[in-house]
Amino acid sequence: MNFIEQYWPILALALWFGYKWWSAKQVVRMLPELRQNGAVFVDVRSAAEFALGNAPGTINIPLPDLGSRLAELPKDRDVVLCCASGSRSGMAKMMLRTRGFAKVHNAGTWSNLC
Repeated sequence: MNFIEQYWPILALALWFGYKWWSAKQVVRMLPELRQNGAVFVDVRSAAEFALGNAPGTINIPLPDLGSRLAELPKDRDVVLCCASGSRSGMAKMMLRTRGFAKVHNAGTWSNLC
């Protein structure tokens, strides 16, 4: 019990990263179906990061620009988000959900889409 009391912040962080990894793997398994159904793939990294490498078929809308570019995304189709680590795409997912996008998925890193 003393171990948990002493190390709970580290354990909580490990659980969060584990959940993030597991969730991204679930989305990766769904990718063939999402592609077949016409999902939109969005990379929320900066333009410079995107230029250094990106997954085929993704569009680049940097996270700071996402709020002003929502009209570019269809609300009636799945939207798959990615970034360098899955953190920015997680923030983008929350933003899209609060703005009325129902079918939003966080694939984690952009390399998961390759």
